Amino acid sequence: MLVGFFMLMMDMSIVSVANPSIQIGLDASLTQTIWVTSAYLLALAVPLLLSGRLGDRFGQKTMFMIGMALFTVSSAWCGWAPNIGTLIAARALQGVGGACMSPQTQAMIVRIFPPHRRGAAMGLWGSVSGIAMLVGPILGGFLVQFSGWQAIFLINIPVGVIGLVLAWRYLPKLTTRRPRFDWIGVILSGAGILLIVFGLQEGVAHDWGRVWGPITIVEVIVAGVALVAVFIVYQARARNPLIPLRLYRDRDFSLGSSTMFLIGMGITGMSLPLLYFIQVARGLQPMMSAVFMMPSAVVGGVLAPLVGGKVVGRVGANRVALFGLTMMAGAMAWYTLYLTPTSIIWLAILPGIIAGLGNACMWSPVSLSATHHIRPPDAGAASGLYNTGRQVGSVLGSALMNTLMNTRLVAHGIDPSIASHHTTLTSGQSAGFSLAMADSMWLPFGVFAVGAVLAIFLTGQAGRPISTSDGPHDPPDTAGSGDVPASKQQGTAH
Repeated sequence: MLVGFFMLMMDMSIVSVANPSIQIGLDASLTQTIWVTSAYLLALAVPLLLSGRLGDRFGQKTMFMIGMALFTVSSAWCGWAPNIGTLIAARALQGVGGACMSPQTQAMIVRIFPPHRRGAAMGLWGSVSGIAMLVGPILGGFLVQFSGWQAIFLINIPVGVIGLVLAWRYLPKLTTRRPRFDWIGVILSGAGILLIVFGLQEGVAHDWGRVWGPITIVEVIVAGVALVAVFIVYQARARNPLIPLRLYRDRDFSLGSSTMFLIGMGITGMSLPLLYFIQVARGLQPMMSAVFMMPSAVVGGVLAPLVGGKVVGRVGANRVALFGLTMMAGAMAWYTLYLTPTSIIWLAILPGIIAGLGNACMWSPVSLSATHHIRPPDAGAASGLYNTGRQVGSVLGSALMNTLMNTRLVAHGIDPSIASHHTTLTSGQSAGFSLAMADSMWLPFGVFAVGAVLAIFLTGQAGRPISTSDGPHDPPDTAGSGDVPASKQQGTAH
């Protein structure tokens, strides 16, 4: 499960280091290039609610393998894309494959492990999220430097094939249910998210004016917000809602999901201005920018398993999450001091180390808190909802950062298309570009700061033994007979 989850999470960040190379190689604009990331994140976010329920119906193992196969095939398409439009389409298909995989991993952990053993397993799951987001830019830098940007996608092919073999051999077949699908909810939520993100992403390119005939960007965003509002009202009244709103009655699930939404937004947003600054303003090669990011990944990789295991159980999930998010906010503020054309570039490794510490201390406690009281029958829906929040946050982080970067570049007198030029920046251009990227880093600072405030109110019970009244675990079908027919599961499902 973690092999597949690591691969799809890494692909959320690995493209960030390759963006300048993709922009130049495919002769694309900044907005088009960032859509390579946004298309993946958007296609990953929209189907998550549905795919979580599909896992309950057809089996988490089946959906996981379908997703991994689709992810592997679309990765090959990405690597051989001849133009930016094809690459964006392939990335969207890759996101759909990731959406089939992502909620199944968390749902299987909730179903297989009893509450008193779930902490260690969920801690590893949360650690993989943070480590993968940090390893992505490092691996991407080396691949882009030595093999070109195409290699960051083609490397998924052998990993995906190995992952499919491992999944077929080792993943258990769990019992299935027959949930009724809320297709109206799927349409309303998907359309609303799509319109909001499209409006934010394309706002600068259309000068916040008309985009389709008389329709303006602002009207597109308002329509998206209205659809999301209608979706929420409909869910409260639907007989078989896509989102069981009763899950939000649990304090830890509500706060944990909201905090993870902010983490997704902050992590995706922070890498874009930082890597553009390193490669465009300071002229470092992709490989050197990867080395620049390495201390953060090393610190996070070493500490994350320790935090997810013993530290959360002893200190409390709320305190660990508060510490991690505070460290992330401090690192973002520190970065803004170094994003200048005359700074000693390698001193920026110091806030990177702080970010690695924060990264190690926020994923696991937040994930543990959100799933602490989830019962096995709710595993698919809760996992889909939790992962949707994280992915929607990532999409909005990418879209908002694109808007902010373009806006700040224009404010400092810099043409946003300058990143696609092959010429070296003049001193004036370098100064303006650096200041624009420094200004943009205040967005993830604010996001992490708000997340730290939310973490204060977590109960801190996650990772510790809880009452058996929270429900027994759902062991795998060790007899190997496959999924129990849905008709035999209707009683227990209710």
